[in-house]
Amino acid sequence: MGPDGAQIGITPLPQALDMARELELDLVEVADKANPPVCRIMDYGKYKYEAAQRAKESRKKSTNVVVKEMKYRPKIGAGDFGTKTKKVAEFLGEGHKVKITIMFRGREMQHPELGRKILDQVAEAVAEVGKVEIYPRLDGRNMTMVLGPDKKAQAAAEKKRSTPDTETAAAPSSDVTDAPVADTELETTEVEATETDPSGVDETDVAVTEDSDTPEA
Repeated sequence: MGPDGAQIGITPLPQALDMARELELDLVEVADKANPPVCRIMDYGKYKYEAAQRAKESRKKSTNVVVKEMKYRPKIGAGDFGTKTKKVAEFLGEGHKVKITIMFRGREMQHPELGRKILDQVAEAVAEVGKVEIYPRLDGRNMTMVLGPDKKAQAAAEKKRSTPDTETAAAPSSDVTDAPVADTELETTEVEATETDPSGVDETDVAVTEDSDTPEA
């Protein structure tokens, strides 16, 4: 076969080599099992380079999915639950699947509903980044569930987080606002009235109104 793929025909080996040399190319055997063997005149160096590039692109497109595992106890504390669940959300955000395992000990096996409750809480907490792929089931003394990344939920959560910024950017500038000064001061006061306590709890003044018509008990 010639460099353009056209068939030249059955040719003695010395003559085929001479044809390749005249074109400053290589004579490469491409089908050694055929009778007679099939050879092609080509640039072998270029062929090897293009094959390596194709293999490299194929590796890029392939996805390497890793299944992580996070273990919980039925009586896990709130702090440990938050730490572990935050890590689960990170794994899902990175594109990994996560196996959630509830480990029962002793008499805890008599209350599988406690494990199911923990699994439901985990699924709800990471709903913005993942979804349940394998629903809870008992596996010996453990209860397991598998979560997988949810690209649609992640995109929706990201869009939701960016929406307030977009609305703020689209608001009219202060030099063209026709709103009364009194209204502007009222809005500023409402924003500043909410303060964050150092303990992490938001404190907001709440006014309690009693109905004067309601008889006292």
